[in-house]
Amino acid sequence: MSLTKRYFKTDKKFLNSAAIAIMIASTGLSGCQTGTVLNGGYVADEQSLNLVPEGSSREQVLLSLGTPSTTATFDGEVFYYISQRRERSMAFQKLKVVDQSVLAIYFDKDGIVTRRANYTLKDGKVFDTITRVTPTGGKDFTFLQQLLSGGSAANAAKGLFGGGTSQPASPQNPASLR
Repeated sequence: MSLTKRYFKTDKKFLNSAAIAIMIASTGLSGCQTGTVLNGGYVADEQSLNLVPEGSSREQVLLSLGTPSTTATFDGEVFYYISQRRERSMAFQKLKVVDQSVLAIYFDKDGIVTRRANYTLKDGKVFDTITRVTPTGGKDFTFLQQLLSGGSAANAAKGLFGGGTSQPASPQNPASLR
């Protein structure tokens, strides 16, 4: 009597279906991430802040805290140290600012620290530190829109093809006398 196991069609069908289901599930789950957390900017600790009490000089602030994220000049000079924590729950989702802190060091006219302030998201709106587009007041036109509207591209095209009108010589315009 032989002790070899016999495989029936139903057993092979079940194993093939289970293998396909496991492959589909693992492929589907491999594209998902549990989330991404990005920390950026300057994270101030208590020890560094204690090195910069009110009455410190600007040089002492630079030595203790380093170069600021940005500076502003209004009534006195202000150093801003900005840090952000951004998260996303899926791999291709847009990052959302979850936490932000802005450490502001205010100086008087002599470069002495007058006060320190720590602002968070609760204190105001989000500081946009990563915008790569500078907004302008006008509207951008494509080359074709400029041609159709008679803008500068249309004038350049007229000059290239000789379609411009010639102005008669006049004593008020010395360039036309040449």
